[in-house]
Amino acid sequence: MERKFAWDKYDENDLKKIYAFNEEYKTFLTNCKTERECNDYAIAEIEKAGYKNLEDIIKAGGSLKAGDRVYRSNRGKGLVMFQIGTDPLENGANILGAHIDSPRLDLKQNPVYEDGGFCLLDTHYYGGIKKYQWVNRPLALHGVVAKKDGTVVQINIGEKDDDPVFAVMDLLIHLSAKQMDKKASTVIEGEKLDVLVGSQPLKGEKEDDEPSVKDMFLKLLKETYGIEEEDFLSAEIEVVPAGKARDMGLDRSMILSHGHDDRVCAFPSYRAMLELPESVERTCICLLVDKEEIGSMGATGMQSHFFEETVGEVLEALGVNHMTAVARTLRNSTMLSSDVSAGFDPLYPEVMDKNNCAYLGKGLVLNKYTGARGKSGSNDANAEYIAKVRRVFDDANVYFQTAELGKVDEGSGGTIAYIMANYGMDVIDSGVAVLGMHAPNEVVSKLDVYEALLGYIAFLKNMR
Repeated sequence: MERKFAWDKYDENDLKKIYAFNEEYKTFLTNCKTERECNDYAIAEIEKAGYKNLEDIIKAGGSLKAGDRVYRSNRGKGLVMFQIGTDPLENGANILGAHIDSPRLDLKQNPVYEDGGFCLLDTHYYGGIKKYQWVNRPLALHGVVAKKDGTVVQINIGEKDDDPVFAVMDLLIHLSAKQMDKKASTVIEGEKLDVLVGSQPLKGEKEDDEPSVKDMFLKLLKETYGIEEEDFLSAEIEVVPAGKARDMGLDRSMILSHGHDDRVCAFPSYRAMLELPESVERTCICLLVDKEEIGSMGATGMQSHFFEETVGEVLEALGVNHMTAVARTLRNSTMLSSDVSAGFDPLYPEVMDKNNCAYLGKGLVLNKYTGARGKSGSNDANAEYIAKVRRVFDDANVYFQTAELGKVDEGSGGTIAYIMANYGMDVIDSGVAVLGMHAPNEVVSKLDVYEALLGYIAFLKNMR
């Protein structure tokens, strides 16, 4: 049973829609390299579309009704959107869930040091990465510095044409004999992923003061951002690849960029909510979360109570406040856990089961299960639910394919699906195939991004 490539489905006018939507997606990728930036970008867009802040409604003692569109942000690193349906919310909702964090390097709390005439920043990598991929490439600094007076300073250095960039340096080939004998997992060690940020020393105020490169770096930070060295104690600064999302291939059919995992699902997920009619029968929800790459822990991860508490507050604003309402709502809901899948790479066919893997250009990917070894740690979607999803996609002429994450025992992976399934709802992973997943730059097909949008719209509108 072979799924078809989807390019033949589209005529010239349809192809224009695909490429136009992907231009918007590229803009999102270029401007949103952290979860905070994704959150702010999405909120700005959805407010233009009429979404109101749930916090403001609650504070004003307001209520909700069918047709209302509301959102709630979680500490600026994630959000949940609701379009209230005509059917009681307790009967369940159709949910799209994706994560907006991506693998990267994070600055440590005490990062700045000087050695050998250089100023460097000490880092701790975030998520599953091949550490050797992060050396000798242009890097940018994105994030926030929270000061003791309550002000928060935004940091974004390395993206403008006239901005400086930064880099983690590797050992030159001429002196690498011992390094080249190491395993790939240790050829670059985690503690050597420090970012080179300066080499010009600041002259001391006194004649016998030693010139300091670190002092020059801190002086520039103070002058530009008003930041002291101690302010790094309460900072969240991420080191990410510098540069824009780019068309890939002479035919411009693909996109090369950092952060496709999982922004390639997050973008069409929240955009699908903006394509809904004013009136929907079943309440539609989009959930964008943080911390998936490190186990979904913490206050902004899926394992927090943010989502269920927000569902409870929405129910209360709808006039429903009995104790079992939240549990009943979640149990009766259906969800697409919108996360990426490993795309087939013809250079590495040995890790894939060709009959059960995802291909770029064949549309949306359904993963019945992920996990490791014997499906450990996986949500394994029910057959009856998959049949409903198939029906929805086929009725809307959405191209989709099914896949596993590589051959059995070859590797492992996970998403937020199993956490949502703990509420008793039906969940299946549904996302986009990616080449080079978790590399500093990944590749997707523009067609698959657009099919994801169409699939998510169809699911929100038609899943019953």
